[in-house]
Amino acid sequence: MIYAFVFLLCALAAAWAVVALAHWHWLLGALVFVLVFALMHGVYVAVWWLLTLPVDRTKPLEKQNPRAREACRGVGRFLCLYGGLKPHISGEEKLPTDRRFLFVCNHRSMFDPLMVIGFMYRWNISFISKPSNLQIPMVGDIAYNAGYLPIDRENDRAALKTILTAADYMKRDLCSIGIYPEGTRTRTGELLPFHAGSFKTAQRAGAPVAVACVRGTEKVRKRLFLRPTDVYLDILEVIPAERVKAMSTAELSEYARNLIEEGLKQ
Repeated sequence: MIYAFVFLLCALAAAWAVVALAHWHWLLGALVFVLVFALMHGVYVAVWWLLTLPVDRTKPLEKQNPRAREACRGVGRFLCLYGGLKPHISGEEKLPTDRRFLFVCNHRSMFDPLMVIGFMYRWNISFISKPSNLQIPMVGDIAYNAGYLPIDRENDRAALKTILTAADYMKRDLCSIGIYPEGTRTRTGELLPFHAGSFKTAQRAGAPVAVACVRGTEKVRKRLFLRPTDVYLDILEVIPAERVKAMSTAELSEYARNLIEEGLKQ
């Protein structure tokens, strides 16, 4: 369905461009193609936004909006498709099928969460993200209705509220939660220090922690529109809930970081 919609968008934009080209100049034709293509995507997001209304951000979700979740998958796949990603995902058989979990991964590019959102749909993972991502018009409302949460690391009280809400979502079987404990994308390729507090979410929820590593997404930007990029996402280990509860957040953070560090050497 996603690819059919992309084809339709391209066809409509191309048709308008041909009309413009026939009547005016090739530069105008190219401009019309770009404008119509962008407009159709805006319409796509707007339609999903209308379908996921209403949105009340003053309180946690009572239940996840399935249309919002589907919209997130569509956007994730769109952007991965345009970025030329060729995803290779391994280790999914390790993920628990009978309970929610905390998904922990290293962070190299904006395409990291997009690949999970677009190609690991069955696991229903919603991310904790920086506030600016959920302030994007329409997109932020859709994401919030799908279970995504903002975290303000500069405000301890607000950050704790987000952690408690995320834990509540997992307890109520609303969705699994994804985090990037580095807190930001690495600019050098080196693994950054982890924020140990991120692991409180799993402890509060009594949930297992799925540790994963991603490789290759940092190359997408350099190859954009030139050639496809092979990107690898490996599920390394799932730390059982009992072990998560017995460990301190500092121990969990160090253990997960060591696993990812070893995974990146492959």
